[in-house]
Amino acid sequence: MKTEHEVIDNFLDKDYFEELKKIVMSDEIPWYRSEVIPAVVGDPAPTHHFFCHILFHQTYVNSQSYDKFGDVFWSKLKIKALLRMKLNLYSKTDTIEVHNRHRDFTYDHKGCLFSFNTCDGFTTLEDGTKIESVENRALLFNPSTYHSSSSTTNDDIRLNLNINYS
Repeated sequence: MKTEHEVIDNFLDKDYFEELKKIVMSDEIPWYRSEVIPAVVGDPAPTHHFFCHILFHQTYVNSQSYDKFGDVFWSKLKIKALLRMKLNLYSKTDTIEVHNRHRDFTYDHKGCLFSFNTCDGFTTLEDGTKIESVENRALLFNPSTYHSSSSTTNDDIRLNLNINYS
């Protein structure tokens, strides 16, 4: 079964993209370590981690930086209701670590996974389709379907924005 998705390169205007990228790569964003990430395939326990910064979660703005992201994404994605908006930062690893499949929420909704940098990391959809991390690329899909993330080996980080909405 083919997972419905859309990949849009050059999703944001170049100047706005560069402005956001400068913000997320600066000291302006505090990053929080999380071990919630599913274990690497084959590992018996979730020993791996990533860093995140939650901009918005269900009913509240969680970050002073939210306003810098909100309006353009609301408009481009035609968001009716925002569920969550968060930044994810995966550290470089010696080999690509593919994390176990997960669902963002268990009910149908829309999702946008937006990449801030090009690296050898990727997202794998339920049907096995791999979407490479490419700077200024948006992956639109239903994140209630199983998907997985990965680390990167050819850049210091893999950095993306995860938006869940209806």
